[in-house]
Amino acid sequence: MESKELYRHLLGINEPWTVERVDLDMTQGRVDVYVGHTKGVRFACPECGQEHAVYDHSAERVWRHLDSCQFMTYLHATPPRVSCSLHGVRQARLPWADEGSRFTHLFEALAVNVLLAANIERAAGLLRISWDQAWHLMERAVLRGRAAKRDTLPRQIGVDEKAIAKGHQYMTLVCDLDQATVEYIGEGRREESLAAYFKAFGAERCAGIEAISLDMWPAFINACRENVPEADDKMVFDRFHIMRHIVEAVDRVRKQEHKMLMNKGDNTLVNSKYLWLTNPSNMTDQSKVRFKELQSSKLKTGRAWALKEVLRELWSYSSAAWALKFWKRWYYWATHSRLQPMIDAAKLIARHLPNVFTYFKHRITNAVAEGLNSKIATVQKRACGFRNRDHFKIAIYFHCGGLDLYPAQVTHGKVG
Repeated sequence: MESKELYRHLLGINEPWTVERVDLDMTQGRVDVYVGHTKGVRFACPECGQEHAVYDHSAERVWRHLDSCQFMTYLHATPPRVSCSLHGVRQARLPWADEGSRFTHLFEALAVNVLLAANIERAAGLLRISWDQAWHLMERAVLRGRAAKRDTLPRQIGVDEKAIAKGHQYMTLVCDLDQATVEYIGEGRREESLAAYFKAFGAERCAGIEAISLDMWPAFINACRENVPEADDKMVFDRFHIMRHIVEAVDRVRKQEHKMLMNKGDNTLVNSKYLWLTNPSNMTDQSKVRFKELQSSKLKTGRAWALKEVLRELWSYSSAAWALKFWKRWYYWATHSRLQPMIDAAKLIARHLPNVFTYFKHRITNAVAEGLNSKIATVQKRACGFRNRDHFKIAIYFHCGGLDLYPAQVTHGKVG
């Protein structure tokens, strides 16, 4: 089989396109394939699909294709243009690449696979392209995937924040709890950071949201109330964020008691911080022994820890009525514990109690959002941080957006 026929099959070139010439440069390790079309053929307008005769040709362009063995392969062509009575002069669509791309569909699909498995620097090295080209391929994949996804509104969403740098710099994340995907990334964690997401859909469509899991951050609460109809019946204050407040209260009790004991020369609580914060089932045998000793010492921290552990049972009830009876007993115990941090935490939860108890209607948590947060942290670490916020957003959508990143003309998993 001669080289022109071989590359016609390798490139998937069909009528009216033909391979006109193949040049091999051994010194530069590259193959250049020149493609043209038969005369008299008509091409469709990319806007309306109506076929027209060729008006003229653009200047010759070059596309990077999959390597031929160890040789980098480049496709050359002069794209035809048509003159449409409705849309004017337009370049016809090419079967091997999208408009504006300098890579073929098959190379873009391979690049997606490599970028999913490696950071941009390593992916660029494996693909033998520049860092900027690798980044451009990732950005194109995200734009393509988000355009295909369109403006779908999840049935159940989770709202969380992500710290992106030192100095209290945050992003607001909106996640689809059913699909475990990041749907939106907003700057900061202000009310408008979340409100912009809802406003993009409008109040009528936002009425279709069934449930929203979020923490007790006032800015997020206000954004939901302002933009989502009947938001108070849909907001569920996340159990993990609530327990985080309680855990922090336990640690404040420990700090206060530790300071008091050290003033008396008692080092009972020295190096015990993580014993009170760790789940006993995850402790080493040595830690379990010491933790039992601390529990038997009648410490204030031990009482605070017991309050924390008992509160976990709140979300195990099958009905809101029984849960409310449990809450009242626990709240009385906490507010009469003479442990000010625990009293403050209990009163904080009490002020938001209606949307703590909407859990028993919707039974959702932000566990999915927390999992995505962890995945985002891995993406951030793998890239050694992101100086450019827009780049960080693209990377989040690429790895966590649940997008179809591949060109439509390529079947997934059949690249290279």
